[in-house]
Amino acid sequence: MRAVTWQGRRDIRVETVPDPILKEPTDAIIRVTSTGLCGSDLHLYEVLTPFMTPGDILGHEPMGIVEETGSEVTGLRPGDRVVVPFQIACGHCWMCRSGLPTQCETTQVVEHGMGAELFGYTKLYGAVPGGQAEYLRVPQAQYGPIKVPEGPPDDRFVYLSDVLPTAWQAVAYADVPPEGTLAVLGLGPIGDMCCRIAKARGAGRVIGVDLVSERLDRARDRGVEVYDLRAYDSQEDLVDAVLTETEGRGPDAVVDAVGTEAHGSPLGKTAQRATGFLPREWAAKLTAKAGVDRLAALRLAIALVRRGGTISLSGIYGGMADPLPLMMMFDKQIQLRMGQANVRSRVDDILPFLTDEDPLGVEDFATHHLPLEEAPRAYETFQRKEDGAVKILMRP
Repeated sequence: MRAVTWQGRRDIRVETVPDPILKEPTDAIIRVTSTGLCGSDLHLYEVLTPFMTPGDILGHEPMGIVEETGSEVTGLRPGDRVVVPFQIACGHCWMCRSGLPTQCETTQVVEHGMGAELFGYTKLYGAVPGGQAEYLRVPQAQYGPIKVPEGPPDDRFVYLSDVLPTAWQAVAYADVPPEGTLAVLGLGPIGDMCCRIAKARGAGRVIGVDLVSERLDRARDRGVEVYDLRAYDSQEDLVDAVLTETEGRGPDAVVDAVGTEAHGSPLGKTAQRATGFLPREWAAKLTAKAGVDRLAALRLAIALVRRGGTISLSGIYGGMADPLPLMMMFDKQIQLRMGQANVRSRVDDILPFLTDEDPLGVEDFATHHLPLEEAPRAYETFQRKEDGAVKILMRP
C-alpha cells in the first residue's frame, strides 16, 4: 500500500509499504477513504523529531470502510463505515470506564511513562503505524471505531477522529458560565472549531486571536470577535485592548489552541531547533529531561483570563523544564485544565450536531482536499500557513 512516512526533519515522503494484517483477535483492518492533516502532525515535522524513526507512518485522523475483523470484534463487520479515534483504548479498564480512554490502562506506554497509545505519533505513544495510508490496522477495534451512516460525505464525520472531540473537550474544560466570555488563542482547526462549539453551547461572547488573515476572516464570518496579533506592538497592548472590551476583568475563560510552537518565543524556538541537529538518541534524552516549549500563547492566556477564571489547554506541550509565572497564576486564582481529548466519551454529545443543517459547518470546514500522494506538499503548505490552508484532508 501507499503511506505517508517520516524520514527526517521536514522530510515527508509517500512510499510503498507492506499492507497491514490482523495481529490480534481485537484488531480490524480499515480501508481509508479520508484522512486529516492535524496541527499536531506539524510537531513531528520539526519539534518532536528526536522521538521519531525513519519510516514511521504518520496520521491520526482517518475514516474508512471495515475490510476485515478479528474474532473478538463483534460490533463491526466488513462494509461498515467508521471513523477511527486518534487514541487506542480498550473500553473496559478502570480508566476507560471512568471516561478517560486517553489514559487506558491496557494500552498505556509504560516504558515512557505516557498514556494510551496514539496512531502515528512517536515512540512515546507506542510508534503505532498511522492513518495517512491506504489501509490501517486498528488495535482494540472492539471499542475504538465509531460507526457512522452511509450517505453524507466523509467531511461530515471525519472530524470525529480528533478535531471535534478535542475542541468539544477544550470548551467543556473551559467551563464558560452561561452568557459568559471565552477567548480562543489560535484559530487553526482546533481553535476555529472551539469558537463554533462555544457559540453552539451558549457562550455569550467568543473572542478569537490569531495573526493569519484567512483564519481571522473565517472566524469573523461566524460571529467571532477577532483580534489580529499583528495590529499590536506588544502582548501587553493586546491584553489592554481585550480588558477594555471585557469591563476591565478579562474573559471568563481562555482556550490555548496553539501549544508548543507559538509565535513570539524566540528562545524556546532556538532551543527546540537545536535538538534537531543532535543525534536522535542524545536529543531524545535531552528533550525528556530539559525540553522547553514556546510559551508565548500560554503566557498570554495567563495574562488575559479574569481572576478566578479558567484556562483550557488543547494545544500540545511537551517541555519538562518550562518556566511559568506561578506567582501570578496563584494570585489570580486561575483554574487550569488540559489533556488529550477522550474521544469516545465525547461522541454522544457531538453527534446531534452532525445533521443536514450542519450547525458547526463541518462539511465546508476543510480548505484543501488533496490526494495522499501530495502529502509532502500538504505538510509544507500547512506548516508555512500558505494558500489559506486551515484544514487539509487527503484521500488515498
